[in-house]
Amino acid sequence: MNEQRRQILQMLADGKITADEAEQLIGALEREQPESPTATPPRPKARPKYLRVMVTSQDDDGPGRVNIRVPLQLLRAGVRLTSLVPPQALSKVNVELAKSGVPIDLTQLKPQHIEDLVEQLDDVTVDVDQSDAKVQVFCE
Repeated sequence: MNEQRRQILQMLADGKITADEAEQLIGALEREQPESPTATPPRPKARPKYLRVMVTSQDDDGPGRVNIRVPLQLLRAGVRLTSLVPPQALSKVNVELAKSGVPIDLTQLKPQHIEDLVEQLDDVTVDVDQSDAKVQVFCE
């Protein structure tokens, strides 16, 4: 990872810029990189940037629709931010998460884990169809 990209991610982790601003800056960096004179083979698939959740339903009040697009960069930044939280606070958060039925140990969450998760999300597509609702979860 080059230094400029690292600086952008650090600004995101520090809260100086939003996830959308970080994405725009990284996109600008990618456009500025000069084309190499030798032809490079095309990449098989673009890396996903968003996790999309779409819900469409029909109930007594009429049709309903939810469309959520979460930047995967936000997940990465969240993992990096956990390293700034004091261990005592993480322990308290873990206890409350466990009480709520969410068995996640935030002290064990590492940036490499989120990268592995993001890689695997590329292949995930979930479609749920019912007579009155449709749910889709996918990466784009």
